[in-house]
Amino acid sequence: MADFALVLEYDGAPFIGWQRQGVGISVQEVLETAAARLNGGAPVAAIAAGRTDAGVHAAAQVVGIALAADFAPARLRDALNFHLKPHPVAVRAAAFAPPGWHARFSAIGRAYRYTILNRAARPALAAGRVWHVPHPLDAAAMHAAAQTLLGRHDFTSFRARACQAKSPLRTLDRLDVTRDGEEIAIAAEARSFLHHQVRNMVGTLKLVGEGRWGAADVAAALAARDRARAGPTAPAAGLCLIGVRYPETLDPF
Repeated sequence: MADFALVLEYDGAPFIGWQRQGVGISVQEVLETAAARLNGGAPVAAIAAGRTDAGVHAAAQVVGIALAADFAPARLRDALNFHLKPHPVAVRAAAFAPPGWHARFSAIGRAYRYTILNRAARPALAAGRVWHVPHPLDAAAMHAAAQTLLGRHDFTSFRARACQAKSPLRTLDRLDVTRDGEEIAIAAEARSFLHHQVRNMVGTLKLVGEGRWGAADVAAALAARDRARAGPTAPAAGLCLIGVRYPETLDPF
């Protein structure tokens, strides 16, 4: 058996998320089906660095698979991409995985980008990739309020009620809000995130951008440790996994 690391990009819109479930098609199922065709029909287990939700996109999802077949990484990339058609999933890169590497448990950082299209007109080209907010938002105020969430905290107020993580404690390393013309980008980085944490933080920061909340309200919501005290969950379409970091000695790429 040969262990491989893959970098995937995908449009999350048609999928129920990364993980296989009882109903609906997942990114995991599509990839495992393609990989099995290269493995003599034998099942292949694909393990992702992060389990993206339904409708969430990825520009650099990292996945580990093991194959009995002998493939050079570039040939594996091309073969998988052939068998992944017509699904909106592509293998950007493939490499042999270092000994002891695990796509999920070896990761030391994950980065997400959330995009808000902040203009009166609805999106055409960016439809399905952004959260369209037609009324003006104050990105500078959103950024200032976001800084109150940095560091290690109990993020109960910002995780889904159905979150299965054993602990609500997480260390948020970055939460930057910037504007570029009509687009507002929220960059979030941490070792790991709770279920819906990024989307719940974005929904809360939108209240700040509208002038309905201030930074003190965000801090109070965090301190409350109560999901009902924070803002709404932002739509999945605006969220994209853009990077996964590994220790230098375990980085396949």
